[in-house]
Amino acid sequence: MLHSPPASDADPRTAIRTRPTPPTWLVVAVACAGQFLVVLDVSVVNVALPSMRADLGMSATGLQWVVNAYSIAFAGFMLLGGRAGDLFGRKRMFLVGLGLFTLASLAGGLAQSDWQLLAARAVQGLGAAVLAPSTLTILTSAVPEGAARARAIATWTAVGAGGGAAGGLVGGVLTEGLNWRWVLLINVPLGAVVLAAAARWIHESRADGERRLDLPGALLVTAGTALLAYGIVQTEAEGWGAPATLVPLAVALALIVLFLVVEARTRLPLMPLGLFRVRSVAAANAAMFVCGMGSFAMWFFMTLYAQNVLGYTPIEAGLALVPSSLAVVAGSKFAPRLMPRFGARNVATAGVLVTAAGFAWQSTMTADGSYVTTIMLPGIVMMAGAGFAMTPLASLATSGAAARDAGLVSGLVNTSRTLGGALGLSILSTVAASRSAGSADPGALTRGYAGAFQAGAGILLVAVLVLLVWMPRTSRSVSAG
Repeated sequence: MLHSPPASDADPRTAIRTRPTPPTWLVVAVACAGQFLVVLDVSVVNVALPSMRADLGMSATGLQWVVNAYSIAFAGFMLLGGRAGDLFGRKRMFLVGLGLFTLASLAGGLAQSDWQLLAARAVQGLGAAVLAPSTLTILTSAVPEGAARARAIATWTAVGAGGGAAGGLVGGVLTEGLNWRWVLLINVPLGAVVLAAAARWIHESRADGERRLDLPGALLVTAGTALLAYGIVQTEAEGWGAPATLVPLAVALALIVLFLVVEARTRLPLMPLGLFRVRSVAAANAAMFVCGMGSFAMWFFMTLYAQNVLGYTPIEAGLALVPSSLAVVAGSKFAPRLMPRFGARNVATAGVLVTAAGFAWQSTMTADGSYVTTIMLPGIVMMAGAGFAMTPLASLATSGAAARDAGLVSGLVNTSRTLGGALGLSILSTVAASRSAGSADPGALTRGYAGAFQAGAGILLVAVLVLLVWMPRTSRSVSAG
């Protein structure tokens, strides 16, 4: 008869390893649920902003910061969150990030003043930055590299894209059916369920070696990335030439350069610079950044066109984009079937080209356009292409680095997409404002939105060049240490 060792002698790590292994699909589902909550909150509050302003007496500037406080904290802490998962445990950081995100959602939903809401949104962004890299790392750790992992990444990509797409519809339903507070409070029961599932089914994993956080590097990259995001969002209100924009951008670039210098001299750096010698990692993140610049603003301008030009209500605008949401899921799930035959690089390139074609089609919109030809069909093409591209790009970025750097690479993927999207939205908003010349006439607004889609198509063609010139035809795993 076998006897267990005394409790005092038991190794907790052994206990973790000997627990029954949960089904892979369950681990993937829990990781994707965390990603869905993170991405949903980027866009779900947009529809509720007028109600927040009326209830809390917020200024127009304060209202803008309901969105910006989340996105700046999210972008700024992402790399730190990714590396913390590598060093201290991916499951632990998943639980910490999701717990922080859920508590901040509760605080935001109960806020009685504008500063309380803004503080809660910033803490939400911090929790999301800790959580988001772990969602992809947990998934890639649970599924062996190959076709199965590509399918799992496709699900992660589809859920993330679907969360962003569903934000407008979910926000509209909750705001009109209940009140604005529920766009935040809905995260509380959902977060509690995901927390319980993660605690039960996800196994802990972390990188081997010394657990020491590069604090100077963490402070520099967090401050630099947050200031970069702040400078980008300032362009919407101040313009590109204003000191309020140029000063934070200049300081951000100086901090990032100093961060690179520190990383080159540190024994255990936060971001091993050798990681960027892996061409698939560097090229995939560059392509992700440029694709985010071109495609992230699609939902923003499509919603504005539907409401400001065609006269849709918020819920009608959300429903109008449902086919696009389904298209991005379909594109994400279909891509892995073609990747083994044609290669991830070629599938990603084809996806970006399809997206650019959809943007070019959307740029032909008119002030009296019909739903089918000016929203549904071009939206389906744009989002099917985006889903088709994002799955192989995420696969290339994560498969090109060693397992010890998985959390950092996941943080890079999310940071590239988030910062690219923020920069692209600022650039395309400037293009739209220039084309419409400040007029609220439907014809002028349509010209502005059309110009934004034309510029987006051009940016996406740059992403195609990045993939064709820089991305290797095959990738290999290389340690960055």
